[in-house]
Amino acid sequence: MSLTLRTISREQHLAYIQSLPSASHMQVPAWSDVKAEWRAENLGWFDDRTGEMVGAGLVLYRQLPKIKRYLAYLPEGPVINWFAPNLQEWIEPMLAHLKQQGAFSVKMGPPVIIRRWEAATIKKGIQDPDVKRLRDLEADFIEPRAFEVADKLRRMGWQQGEDGGAGFGDVQPRYVYQVPLANRSLEEVHKNFNQLWRRNIKKAEKAGVEVVQGGYDDLPEWQRLYEITAVRDHFRPRPLSYFQRMWTALNTEDPNRMRLYFARHNGVNLSAATMLIVGGHVWYSYGASDNIGREVRPSNAMQWRMLRDAYALGATVYDLRGISDSLDETDHLFGLIQFKVGTGGQAAEYLGEWDFPLNKLLHKALDMYMSRR
Repeated sequence: MSLTLRTISREQHLAYIQSLPSASHMQVPAWSDVKAEWRAENLGWFDDRTGEMVGAGLVLYRQLPKIKRYLAYLPEGPVINWFAPNLQEWIEPMLAHLKQQGAFSVKMGPPVIIRRWEAATIKKGIQDPDVKRLRDLEADFIEPRAFEVADKLRRMGWQQGEDGGAGFGDVQPRYVYQVPLANRSLEEVHKNFNQLWRRNIKKAEKAGVEVVQGGYDDLPEWQRLYEITAVRDHFRPRPLSYFQRMWTALNTEDPNRMRLYFARHNGVNLSAATMLIVGGHVWYSYGASDNIGREVRPSNAMQWRMLRDAYALGATVYDLRGISDSLDETDHLFGLIQFKVGTGGQAAEYLGEWDFPLNKLLHKALDMYMSRR
């Protein structure tokens, strides 16, 4: 298949995404409005024989301080046939185009899963003192074609980004936790939760915790809980304006792209979460909780409601987003994987982010600048 790459309109891009079973929420055209400090461009790949669009990519450009050169970033994209035998013919026109646009370096995140580990396998690993990381465990599923993709990228001159390495933007998680929903009943999904999760869901129900959906006007209340969480977990919170922009941009594109949930007890909101929907893929995106009321287990109640809603939407996967690959109980991120493993789903490892230095000198300068930051 011979291909042509060209800039496309947002409408064309959205129509293509809507024709797919799913794609990353960071590859929908409206994501460029969320990332307002980046310049954006929509790219399309066309089959020369039929003229049909066969791939798309959202590129975000970030200018280097003081000079008119850019980092080009395709978060969790582009959305192309990664397993195509002629992968080079997809990637090379993109590099040539981005270079023309003034990019000195390209970063992308192929949405390709290499390995999956079932919850039972991870639990065994946690109990084994010799196992420190997910990679020390034999995976339950391996995608051999993913290794071929990595090989091809290396041969083309792409460099594997370090885990959480320096990037000019948000570096996306390589490891995520997902609950598969396709061809399963809700009863099966619930049965797969561990005992603690099932007990906590029951506890919340008994205590009268109610889970409700919020709207744009409830975002300040979301922000209140989110900032409490930031203080407790020592991270820098995003401002309220970010979530307002996210809500407006995503739900203008598709009225059911972003949702907001609250778990409340006796009229008091104890935890909250944002949910993103693209086709059959549903993400639990941001979570927040108060320091009070934990004994009534609002977070478990909220996740169970969100999962049921995802199922009702016909989702094939409920994605709990990033985890660390550490299975060491002394690691400060261990609680995160422990909480998510309770849902009985699977840990998945993506191919990670890859960099292509179009200008080696500027790329190196960026790396140095980022490591100093």
